Amino acid sequence: MHNLRSHPQTRVKSLLAFLLLCVWTFTCQAQFRPHEQLGELFKEVQLAPIFPDSKTFPDCIPRSSLEHILQAYAQEKGRPGFDLKAFVLRHFELPIEHSTNFRADAALPVTEHIKRLWPVLTRQPKPEQSSLIPLPHAYVVPGGRFREIYYWDSYFTMLGLLESDQVQLIQNMVDNFTYLINTVGHIPNGNRSYYVSRSQPPFYALMLRVLAQEKGTDILKTYEPALQKEYAFWMNGQETLSAAQTAHRRVVRMPNGTILNRYWDDDPSPRPEAYKEDVEVAHASGRNPEEVYRDIRAAAESGWDFSSRWFQDGKTLQTIRTTQLIPVDLNALLYHMEVTLAQIAGLKGDAIQEKLYRQKAEQRKAAVLQYCWSVMDRFFYDFDFVQQKTTNVPTLAAVTPLFFCMATKAQAKAVAKRIRQDFVKQGGLVTTLTNSGQQWDAPNGWAPLQWLAIQGLRAYKQNSLANTIATNWIKQNTDVFALTGKLTEKYNVERPGAEGGGGEYPNQDGFGWTNGVLLNLLMQEQKQGRK
Repeated sequence: MHNLRSHPQTRVKSLLAFLLLCVWTFTCQAQFRPHEQLGELFKEVQLAPIFPDSKTFPDCIPRSSLEHILQAYAQEKGRPGFDLKAFVLRHFELPIEHSTNFRADAALPVTEHIKRLWPVLTRQPKPEQSSLIPLPHAYVVPGGRFREIYYWDSYFTMLGLLESDQVQLIQNMVDNFTYLINTVGHIPNGNRSYYVSRSQPPFYALMLRVLAQEKGTDILKTYEPALQKEYAFWMNGQETLSAAQTAHRRVVRMPNGTILNRYWDDDPSPRPEAYKEDVEVAHASGRNPEEVYRDIRAAAESGWDFSSRWFQDGKTLQTIRTTQLIPVDLNALLYHMEVTLAQIAGLKGDAIQEKLYRQKAEQRKAAVLQYCWSVMDRFFYDFDFVQQKTTNVPTLAAVTPLFFCMATKAQAKAVAKRIRQDFVKQGGLVTTLTNSGQQWDAPNGWAPLQWLAIQGLRAYKQNSLANTIATNWIKQNTDVFALTGKLTEKYNVERPGAEGGGGEYPNQDGFGWTNGVLLNLLMQEQKQGRK
């Protein structure tokens, strides 16, 4: 307060910042929610379907008031020859394709290509009357159909921004996520109104560490209130758990009394951005549709949408059961969040809080090692808390306890052996050992999982294996770039120079986290003098 009284300019700036925040908050709260506000029209458009990609319509911008559009629809829909697509195109503006004018030059070094792509993938704060939740600062999108910010993608994008000296953009993105925590109550899957009911793997604490690399660890204290809120979101309802009620939202009480986490979504309805697909899956499953929708949405929150990892029969999406599982990677991320909160408390000199969060972290670590480690297979799996046993589905999620240094040396050695034996392919690491046709299965490899594996293995001195993975992945990325001029969302790591496939939509070009991880790995290679 003394500073504000002494410096009128500071007071004016603070007032302007507050007013700007109020404007952005109001805009966010008044957001267009097409899946709720368009009612029958939304369902008809999505089920028809009018557009090849179900995400197109939820991203459209109304050309007039919703009242006018719905009134026109009510009047016209019953008329002979009514053309639903023509009606939609008349009343809605299609989402903007930002990168249509960008032309890649495959003759350029891939590092230069990535640095040229950052401005193409950067969006400036600009409110629009659509489902997009406006953010106060510039941010980087993945690319292609993904026209908004995504939670866990952004951490891996930041790894490349760091190597491109884009520290201000990293700061902006961290501040955007902080804004979302303070206005929405958590970081949603992405900044769209239809994503608000769910989150994504909680990488916020890791983003803070990227920022702290450049600005010093003291900056962590600035973000403690937001990190506390983010943690509270994931732990919501833990006080309601008991031996009789073992699960609520994202928290699960284990047999030994420890609280671990699962993925969840509060909304048991079809995803607006995949409405027709979800309705068809629920119908084909023969199960309670709300149960299926929630498990689908929980898998979307995991970022692994979709994978045999979540399937009861290990093959088909209709048997999805995400909410019954304790994911090893989610709990490793929350362990890191607790460790970070303990560290921040230490920086502030709060010994009581530091001890509290250290205890929480140690309890979680012990529980992960108890419930997610298979003594027989010597590998980390997800834990099925309904059946009270590990799933025994081998996936690359097993590397996350190594990335966060939770595993013992013997466990890390055993995981490395299994990775070398089953997961290493000529283009990098395969995501799972099952080819189900889903995108988070074989033969696909994904940038974030390569990064977690490489760094996790290096943390336990498994350098030869880590270097092999890095070399294979870099070659796959650069070979596809040489052939197509593109860096893509995922790759077929079992075939040289092959893009990935499978899932609900075509492989996307851009691509935020691929760019970030590749650039960081290339810079690491350069610093180590390796080619």
